[in-house]
Amino acid sequence: MPKVKLTVTESKCRGGYCKKGDIFIIEDLCPPICHELWNCMYPLIYAIQNGADLDYGNIRSPQFDMKCPDSGRVSIHGERIDN
Repeated sequence: MPKVKLTVTESKCRGGYCKKGDIFIIEDLCPPICHELWNCMYPLIYAIQNGADLDYGNIRSPQFDMKCPDSGRVSIHGERIDN
């Protein structure tokens, strides 16, 4: 199964889980981030791990940008990385 690389692009995380520049490689387990953000991202991660291309601006691509449900305090860029 392809891996997904998550990069924290901005962070004002109240819980201290995410810091700008953090990188997580997702294979099958949740990384050490808050459950609220993980629950928002997981459907997109699952989709691109299984071959989906998502709407990304004017193109379709195996990547996404996500903001934390806590007023967008954390921004993450996710992208499929093929082995």
